[in-house]
Amino acid sequence: MSTGLPPALERADALYALGRYDEAKTLLAQRLAEAPEDVRAWVRLARCHLRVEGEADRALEATDRALALAPHDTDALMQRAFALQATGRLVDTEEILREVIRLDPDNWAGYAQLGSWLYRIRALRFGQANGGEVTREAMVSFLRESDELAREAVRLAPEEVFPYEVRWSIASLSGDRAVAAEMDEAILRLDPNHPQALARRTREAAAAPGVKAAESATLYADALAVTPDSAQLRQGLDDASYRLLRGVRWLALLCVALAGVMLDLFATDGHAQRDLPVPVGQRLWTLAPFAALWAVGALLRFRRLRKGVQYNIRSLIRRRRWPRIVLGQAAWAMLCALLLTQLPWTDRTVPQIVFWAGLAPTAATIWFDRHKKG
Repeated sequence: MSTGLPPALERADALYALGRYDEAKTLLAQRLAEAPEDVRAWVRLARCHLRVEGEADRALEATDRALALAPHDTDALMQRAFALQATGRLVDTEEILREVIRLDPDNWAGYAQLGSWLYRIRALRFGQANGGEVTREAMVSFLRESDELAREAVRLAPEEVFPYEVRWSIASLSGDRAVAAEMDEAILRLDPNHPQALARRTREAAAAPGVKAAESATLYADALAVTPDSAQLRQGLDDASYRLLRGVRWLALLCVALAGVMLDLFATDGHAQRDLPVPVGQRLWTLAPFAALWAVGALLRFRRLRKGVQYNIRSLIRRRRWPRIVLGQAAWAMLCALLLTQLPWTDRTVPQIVFWAGLAPTAATIWFDRHKKG
């Protein structure tokens, strides 16, 4: 189906969609050499320059050429606003975007973009006039004004995602969690694979009270299956995987505690301590609860995790320092537990030292690294 565009512009649009901006610029330059008054080519050239780092000034020049040919072209005005923002002249974009809305009152993109930038423009101007400070009352007013523009964009284009993104940003800054959640719901209705909205929804579900580490990791793995390039979701899966690894140390500490009970290391009033050494049969028997703890608490639990979570745990151990520390501490505590239970101790002094060596450093680190992210 023909778009009514010259073939060169159609090819340039296709290259732009593929992210091949330099090739698109070359093609547009050839087109402009043949037809220097092609406003649409100048607009597309500006758009390509904006996608290449360090070329915002060239994008601004391209919009100048387009607007010299067609001062009321709304596409050229929109690209000029983007170019001004990219060159650090955000406050100058308001006039441009209001001109877009004046020329085309149904231009939802103009309303949405102005809503996205207006509270920042107002805050910059307010700060410049008041020694760099922006009062909370002023900011609330600026956000309200921006939200009115975003609401109009939603009204004009209820099936477009960007107006809802703008409203989410404003609601988030305003602290209105109900509206933010409503916007996320609308965004995911229109685009179920939206990376940011999906990450926020998953993070909220994973952080809900009562959600365990395994459930949290599964939620993140499910979301990553939909948007595998989301850095936020990957970080969330890493955090949940680290929480799973931290649980391993509790198994090791429980084994140390059982070893201490077996040796009856600490005297209590009214209780006679057992004779040492512990019979070899009883020492060997203690391996059974150790094995059961690890089989149920670690091995079986790990095998029940989704494959994606299992792979991520292995990857996390290779990539990060704290997961290796956690496993090292679990191994050290288990070594102490095995020394306590399998050697024929005849005195309690050394076993008590081994007991505290296995218990204290690991228990202290559990408290210290509870907020670590792996």
